[in-house]
Amino acid sequence: MRTIQRGLLLAINGTIIFLSVIAWSYGIAAAVEKTAARVEKVSDGDTMYALVNGRSEKIRLIGIDTPEIGQRPWGERSRKHLEKMLDLSSWNVIIECDVEDRDQYGRILAYAWTTKGKMINEEMLRSGYAVLYTFPPNVKYINELRAAQKEAREKKLGIWGKNGLKQRPYKYRKEHPRD
Repeated sequence: MRTIQRGLLLAINGTIIFLSVIAWSYGIAAAVEKTAARVEKVSDGDTMYALVNGRSEKIRLIGIDTPEIGQRPWGERSRKHLEKMLDLSSWNVIIECDVEDRDQYGRILAYAWTTKGKMINEEMLRSGYAVLYTFPPNVKYINELRAAQKEAREKKLGIWGKNGLKQRPYKYRKEHPRD
């Protein structure tokens, strides 16, 4: 009888621990933290440096890919469009990470929001200065991003218009690797 009771207690304890771990992990995933950041400079249309919690961090905008600076004229236009949006927000943003908060290069992966509540990632797509570029599991806003790109394509804005972007940024990077 004691062996059965002991086995039952072990099973119950194991189940409680298992359920606690599951609840904890869902709680962490559900508790996405938004953090204020002060942008210091823009590298290109999808990468910027910002002060985050007192540290200078490189931030890569999730879900978008913008022309490289060498993809003239679109790389420079994309960078300037991002800077224009930041100007309207006094270079202050709110960043929000998804499932993975950093990439293999140590950059923070984030959605960025203006002080007026507009998602910069989405606006870059909607205005035709970026292409959709997603990597699961960071797909929290995939529907919004997809709709924004569709809108830009239908309206033939930016890179989707006449004399638009000739080559996707990822293909350009493959042909022009950095040293």
